[in-house]
Amino acid sequence: MDGCRVLVDRLWPREVSRARAKLDHWEKELAPSTELRKWFGHEPNRFEEFRRRYVEELRGQRPRLTALRRQARAGTLTLVYGARDSEHNEAVVLAEVLRRGLPKARSRR
Repeated sequence: MDGCRVLVDRLWPREVSRARAKLDHWEKELAPSTELRKWFGHEPNRFEEFRRRYVEELRGQRPRLTALRRQARAGTLTLVYGARDSEHNEAVVLAEVLRRGLPKARSRR
């Protein structure tokens, strides 16, 4: 069983009905911004920069992250995403943030 199923995309995945998705929640606000998503374009060579920028966006979503972390502690949490690449997508970054917390912000000089 995959527990609580949460969609973490800003857009609904193509060709997937709501019934087939069997979601418990849709966390649009935790998804990368439209601008970041378009810039990334699921290009693996941009993933590290995407990760850095997405983590910065997530800093503004602490209450939502806390709620999702609580959900994960209560039982199995499955992050659902529409990307075909299972290694280079927002769910990979979000899962890491949920497990480890937000990394310390780099100081800008």
